[in-house]
Amino acid sequence: MKDGKFLTLGIETSCDETAASVVADGRFMMSNIISSQIDIHTAYGGVVPEIASRKHLECINDVIERALKEADVSVKDIDLIGVTYGPGLVGALLIGVAAAKAMAYAADIPLIGVNHMHGHIAANYLEHHELEPPFMALVVSGGHTEIVNVPSYNSCEKLGGTRDDAAGEAFDKVARVIGLGYPGGPKIDKAAKEGNPEAIAFKRVYLEPGSLDFSFSGLKTQALNYLNSEKQAGREINVNDVAASFQEAVVEVIADKAVDAAVRYDQKRIVMAGGVASNSRLRALISAKASARGIDVLKPSPVLCTDNGAMIASAAYYAYKSGERTDYELDAVPGLEF
Repeated sequence: MKDGKFLTLGIETSCDETAASVVADGRFMMSNIISSQIDIHTAYGGVVPEIASRKHLECINDVIERALKEADVSVKDIDLIGVTYGPGLVGALLIGVAAAKAMAYAADIPLIGVNHMHGHIAANYLEHHELEPPFMALVVSGGHTEIVNVPSYNSCEKLGGTRDDAAGEAFDKVARVIGLGYPGGPKIDKAAKEGNPEAIAFKRVYLEPGSLDFSFSGLKTQALNYLNSEKQAGREINVNDVAASFQEAVVEVIADKAVDAAVRYDQKRIVMAGGVASNSRLRALISAKASARGIDVLKPSPVLCTDNGAMIASAAYYAYKSGERTDYELDAVPGLEF
């Protein structure tokens, strides 16, 4: 506690960002330190789990110290420690969990294990201080594409998810094949701005009527087949048109299903979360479609869409305030569900 504010230290190491943040009263960021490994993994075309774990181990103490310093607080001012314990890469998760447990035990600070996906949703509390449940959440990232009903701070009901590739994963694979490289999402987004989204008739996959699930594997295969056939025919491939057309096929389905879910459940707000939530076309399209149905769309700033410690701190705060407690037996759960 400092100046009457409840301070939570959030720690995040689920994939390739080592992150820590101090958040006051679950809503106000006092620091947000992120050490990214993108440059390292770009050379491999994707995240290498063993390298990610090693870099987390090298960075974790420094990142936590920098978060405390930037917030101008010491360990004795921290009231709660929140840490991601899943889902994610098991080796990466273990580094954050071990650091959080050691710090909580040594300084006698309460500990809360946080579901990474709940953290992404909580990022909106940091951006939109007036936001309170209930609302509909759209979580879109490299490993997840999910529609979630959020009736209260600590309740999440998954209504639909990906049956195969997540949107971010599909973007990464197509970007790699057309030569844009890693990470694919931002590169597809940038290239698409110079392309024609109607140039190639990629299919929209809505699955069976009424389904809120997603499937992008067939669309990805269609894109790869198109690229192969064009190469074999000796025709020049317009990378920007491929990017724009593929992106449109992905985001149109996501936007339609998110708005449909909000209408069905009589929710007047959709909050976006996850790395792909920073995609400019998805943000524009879902806003337009939701507005036409009288629904507001709230979006975190790009830095809060990516993995960060602040979102974990916010989620931990609300879990703690509801009476949750985590003991020192906390372990990494790489396949943790919503």
